Amino acid sequence: MDKNVMALATRPAALVCLSSALGLAESWSGALVDSRCWDSEENNTRATSIYVDRDRNLEIGLCSPKAKTTSFTIVLPDGLSLKLDAAGNARAAELVQKTGKKPSISVAITGETSRNTIKVESISMAR
Repeated sequence: MDKNVMALATRPAALVCLSSALGLAESWSGALVDSRCWDSEENNTRATSIYVDRDRNLEIGLCSPKAKTTSFTIVLPDGLSLKLDAAGNARAAELVQKTGKKPSISVAITGETSRNTIKVESISMAR
């Protein structure tokens, strides 16, 4: 095989390896909630009603994080939810303490997902 052809053939593979090694950050916006409360609401709703009967805004309000909340979940506009990793939980706790008690806290998060958890790179109030 010609050296030029070989070099062209290996470039895409090298690019894929490099991009996966660097990791590709994603972004999400949604409501920040207390993970324990949210999990409890999710379990209760699955057992008692069908999906269309849910009042997601009520559930978000019920699970609004408090000053002592230590584990957080972001609820996306489509209803899906993702938990935050340990570093993200610490950053979210700082954010909640700065903003005080609110009926709901909208945040923007960047990071990488692994299964149902975000490895948080940054978190801020959504605009």
